[in-house]
Amino acid sequence: MELNANIPVRSERQAMDWSLVLVSQGIETAIEQAPESGAWRLRVSEDDQARAWTTLRLYWHENRRRRWQRPLKWTGLLFDGRAAFWFGLIAAIYLVDALGFADFKGVGMMDTLAVRKGEWWRLFTAVMLHADVGHLAGNAATGFLLLGLAMGSYGAGAGLLAAYLAGAGGNVAAFFLAGETHRSLGASGMVLGALGLLAVHSFSQWRSGATTRDLAGRSLMASVLLLVLLGMSPKTDVDVLAHVAGFVSGAILGLGWGLLPERARCSPWLDRSTALGCAALVALTWMLASRGKPI
Repeated sequence: MELNANIPVRSERQAMDWSLVLVSQGIETAIEQAPESGAWRLRVSEDDQARAWTTLRLYWHENRRRRWQRPLKWTGLLFDGRAAFWFGLIAAIYLVDALGFADFKGVGMMDTLAVRKGEWWRLFTAVMLHADVGHLAGNAATGFLLLGLAMGSYGAGAGLLAAYLAGAGGNVAAFFLAGETHRSLGASGMVLGALGLLAVHSFSQWRSGATTRDLAGRSLMASVLLLVLLGMSPKTDVDVLAHVAGFVSGAILGLGWGLLPERARCSPWLDRSTALGCAALVALTWMLASRGKPI
């Protein structure tokens, strides 16, 4: 078999480790050092290249340091406990606002008229606000589980950023389809965005076989049932619209992630850059909200 496809590695040690992993899965490989650059790489056949990347991705996920991650028995899913920091931040914002130290609701809640005047950041800041303790507790209880699973499935940074963008997507839908007097706040759209991410996660392995397709279909059906349970019983039709839009936004982002090459999805740089991107987006939108000036 001709080994005509390259898999780059960082060092000879990593090349040896990865070669053993691939050989254990019946994938023929050879270790080679490029004469022109001195860089190490693995050689595999083009027919085995996709399966090799899938195998290495699984190996990386199974063996990377998981200080915050725990597998859920019988599900094949990982739960990332760093979701607690997000809801801790949301709780802190609520507490500061409730004690009167800042008017986060006034400058950050979703307000269609204000957004039309240029205050676009409200589409994002409203995701981090809550009306009362019950509202906060309800979203935190459900959201901690769903967001933790999304962060475990996609990576902490990618899962958090995608869920946050999905929550803003719910507000975007309300902006275009609700009335001019529409005002809202809450993380429900983000919570259901995390559910949308989970609904389509298994579709990234759709081509693996009939068993995987069956599991993907069941995952989607279960997620839709949860959407009906969690997102279809709010006080207004506008809330339902934002919830469904958040779920759909999360599903679209999840499908987009699944189209990335295996190498990109495995990269720790993607996880770090998306985490930094989410932090930067939160900081920017709240900085603009504190100034209160449209740009």
